[in-house]
Amino acid sequence: MKQEPIVLGFETSCDETGVGIVQGHTLLADALATSVAEHERFGGVVPEIASRAHLEAMVPTVHRALADAGISASDIDAVAVTSGPGLTGALLVGVAAAKAYALALDRPLYGVNHLAAHVAVDELQHGRLAEPSIAMLVSGGHSSLLLVPDLAQEVQSLGRTIDDAAGEAFDKVARVLGLPFPGGPPIDRAAREGDPSAIAFPRGLTGPRDPAYDFSFSGLKTAVARWVEARERSGEPVPVADVAASFQEAVADVLTAKAVRACRDHGVDHLVLGGGVAANSRLRALAEERSAAAGIVLRVPSPRLCTDNGAMVAALGSRLVAAGVAPSAPDLGADSSLPIDVVSR
Repeated sequence: MKQEPIVLGFETSCDETGVGIVQGHTLLADALATSVAEHERFGGVVPEIASRAHLEAMVPTVHRALADAGISASDIDAVAVTSGPGLTGALLVGVAAAKAYALALDRPLYGVNHLAAHVAVDELQHGRLAEPSIAMLVSGGHSSLLLVPDLAQEVQSLGRTIDDAAGEAFDKVARVLGLPFPGGPPIDRAAREGDPSAIAFPRGLTGPRDPAYDFSFSGLKTAVARWVEARERSGEPVPVADVAASFQEAVADVLTAKAVRACRDHGVDHLVLGGGVAANSRLRALAEERSAAAGIVLRVPSPRLCTDNGAMVAALGSRLVAAGVAPSAPDLGADSSLPIDVVSR
């Protein structure tokens, strides 16, 4: 019996250089190099620094992935790469590397959508995705609600952020509170000691006339900043744990309420949570609680697989190969604003 194809995946959409190797739904290797420390003093990702870091890390990361998988490059059957959305310069490094390996090995190349890959990675932990499913992707650059009738062929956008993404709001609030970058993990840790009901921060776009599935976190971020500034002006200490917990609760409340509503409205009983913010403990807990109450099956990858990684790209590449989707053309390029309905190109 022929074994399933082995797919090599490249992810360089932002500041993580990820190289993953997948066979079917089995993860063979997930090697990662990050340049986050180089961006920390700027309080955000600097595209030029990220691109240079990808160049330096690419070949060593590929070698590490092959060694971890216990295979050689000649064992690879297909190559997949994030071709968008993301930072243009960073994407170009990954696309160039993937094209080079595909050409050298004479293997098919698949340019895939970063957001769809965040959905596909769940299959490495929980097996084949129920179709249709609703997917909620929450990261530093994206807050998206998706309907997924067929992961290899069709993904539809239901809603997205109209200003700051949830992860971006975490970073900015962390800066206001004097917490390190990136802001997600330190806010999550601080919130464990705080009261989530201490401060009534606003829930954006939750009114009866607001878009049902779109997100807005800019107003929440501003409300936190003004609350902290008012305390500082009055000479009172800022209760960092309470602010972190109340802010985090507002984000998790909006995200999970809209995701459950999307499931109900579309008659879908499976919800997938993905993206870097999906590693947040309160978001995971509230999603589980509300999904259970609504009779929805919740699927959430492990925190490591929620953040950007090469495994997710290889996982989507594996689905495309299995579905018989045609490979990308040799002149595949990067598209920083690739729409979600383009799963591969």
